[in-house]
Amino acid sequence: MFPRYSSSLLLLARRYSTTAENDLRKALNSRVKDAMKSKNQLASTTLRSVLSEINAADKAASSPVSSSAIISIIRKAHARRQDSATQFTQASRPDLAEKELKEAELLEEFLPPLLSQDQVDTHLREVIGTLTPEEKAAGPKITGKIFKMFYGKVDKSVVDPEMVKKRVGVLLAEA
Repeated sequence: MFPRYSSSLLLLARRYSTTAENDLRKALNSRVKDAMKSKNQLASTTLRSVLSEINAADKAASSPVSSSAIISIIRKAHARRQDSATQFTQASRPDLAEKELKEAELLEEFLPPLLSQDQVDTHLREVIGTLTPEEKAAGPKITGKIFKMFYGKVDKSVVDPEMVKKRVGVLLAEA
């Protein structure tokens, strides 16, 4: 009837009512519902456990946690499952390892891609470029300041902290 009017209302409603954290929560909740409807026990229990961790973090913070905190919770759950799978493989339990790998694969769907080493290097070079020669000469003592400046530019949920730590050491040695 009034297609132009209705589309602008939908755009306004979308603009003012959604946030990234709510989108991620909604995606998790809808996947749990879909898994329960399709009687997919593996998916429903895995996603319920992640939602449980998110709700516990909400209660600990006494307010809803941010989307980056939700992503870090999902990353930790993914890492736990990967670690469990390797331990089960070493213990000659391929059936349990396969289950853990399926759970990890399911959680990967909700994770944004990590920054590549080149992208991390670019940001770190910018940060190191702002340092004075005296600070660069301080070597490992200045890494705390570098991390603080780096994570001021980049969200912690999209980088691998171990890679950042290694790259800071390498790039400081070059500078």
